[in-house]
Amino acid sequence: MLAYTVYNDAELTDLLRSGDELAYTEIYRRYWRLMYAHIYKMLRDEEDSKDILQELFSTLWTKANKIPAQGNLAGYLYVSARNMVLNHIRQQKFRDEYLGSLAQFASEASVDTLHYLEERDLLAAIEREIEALPPKMRQVFEMSRKQNLTHKEIAESLGTSEETVKKQIHKSLKRLRVNLKDPDRAVTLLMLLSFFKKV
Repeated sequence: MLAYTVYNDAELTDLLRSGDELAYTEIYRRYWRLMYAHIYKMLRDEEDSKDILQELFSTLWTKANKIPAQGNLAGYLYVSARNMVLNHIRQQKFRDEYLGSLAQFASEASVDTLHYLEERDLLAAIEREIEALPPKMRQVFEMSRKQNLTHKEIAESLGTSEETVKKQIHKSLKRLRVNLKDPDRAVTLLMLLSFFKKV
């Protein structure tokens, strides 16, 4: 390895282009501090600077065949580092703008959207529970709550007493409150949406 320290940049570049790992190691040893200082001066961020330094030397190895023959190795590294920093800044700016737009959209739309989704899901759950009621109980409940018929009208239509209708509706509401995860809100929502009238 000691022999590589006497090679100039052009010689090291030629060796690197041919896949010589020791030449790569010597280039890294020779330039990593200078490149880190160059990158850090532009970014002023230690972690980001380390990441770009790693990317710079990783790319140097994987794309060694693209290094200009007889070129200025130091100049090539400086330009590559600068381009990586500029690309990083562009990506960061795009990411910040995207996150800013996303945050603005979320703050404007999320409350209404969440309320809509919650109410839609709650109504779907209510419908499922109504469907699960015993047939006669469901019929009475739907006549009262969906058709807005009075107890007297339901009783006359079904040939039963108003007291029986009242009990069926009471039992229906009790089952809904027991089975739904948010029963008070469910009943409130139903009332607000004119899904049924008061008993």
